[in-house]
Amino acid sequence: MEKFFSFQKCSATELDKLEAMQLLLRGVKTPFSPGANVAIKLHWGEIGNKHFLSPVYAREIVRWLKGLNFKPFIVDTTVLYSGGRRDGAESLRTAAKHGFTEDYLGCPVSIGDGLDGKSIVDIPAGYKHFSSVQTGKVVEQAEGFVIFSHFKGHMEAGFGGAIKNISMGLASRAQKQRMHADVKPQLNEKKCILCGECAEVCPTGAAVMEDGNFPTYDLIKCIGCAQCIAMCPETALRIMWETDFNVFQEKLVETAAAIWRLIRNKTIVINALIDIVTECDCLPGSHPLISGDKGFIAAYHPVIADAEAIKIIGSAAIDKAHPNLPWQRQFSYAREIGFI
Repeated sequence: MEKFFSFQKCSATELDKLEAMQLLLRGVKTPFSPGANVAIKLHWGEIGNKHFLSPVYAREIVRWLKGLNFKPFIVDTTVLYSGGRRDGAESLRTAAKHGFTEDYLGCPVSIGDGLDGKSIVDIPAGYKHFSSVQTGKVVEQAEGFVIFSHFKGHMEAGFGGAIKNISMGLASRAQKQRMHADVKPQLNEKKCILCGECAEVCPTGAAVMEDGNFPTYDLIKCIGCAQCIAMCPETALRIMWETDFNVFQEKLVETAAAIWRLIRNKTIVINALIDIVTECDCLPGSHPLISGDKGFIAAYHPVIADAEAIKIIGSAAIDKAHPNLPWQRQFSYAREIGFI
């Protein structure tokens, strides 16, 4: 089943996009046991983000699964950084604000690592960076998964799709921190306007702003979430990698690969190639498009789904959005560790 791949093109209108998704779903064969409770893993967007996927698409997946007598539910996990998804209760409020409610979707909306972020499980990995990975307990509780990902750019990974939705998206907060540990801020004082935004958004107090002085960064307190870098209005901060750029890519892949061992025989992967912008749905604001709408991909493997998305969009679009990031390492490393 892992060789399955399907693609449906769409045009610019919301109706055409929805029809493309409906056509895609009609051709997908489900690997779930009869009556299974199926987790739809998605990202309902950070507060202020303008590009997260509309809940209309999640509702269509819910209707499709219900029509086949499965029991769907929507799930995401808590995050490291400040904003609207740092704890479970806050994240559910954000979900509701963005239209992801049980009334609208027709199924429960839940937090995969628990409201307190402590509903977690350790999974053996045995890889170079991680001997084990920690994820939300939902990976053991759900009887099936639909990994529904908004394919777009990403400031650290180059692109974000199915691999990242499984890896960072299902990881516990501790595992998220382990993946981000090598990402630290470095200030270009010539660009800094002393606005204090970095100190305002830092979740650990690692960024400190004193009147009339440039901000300083305690790299021991820093958890590597990169929110200060992302939110700086003058792009005065850049990533200071403590190790090779490839390490973050490898950590993403190792986490996804370990999780995939548990869910691979009961999972469908769907990538939405619409509203394809430079940055992740985690970042507030409006971001530049890097490609026109292309459609929807279905596959039985995240690496296949993401590789096909790159082919359809074109690798030049990713390189232009995030130059000098070795995003190709995700694919080469996946082959090296047998995650394909």
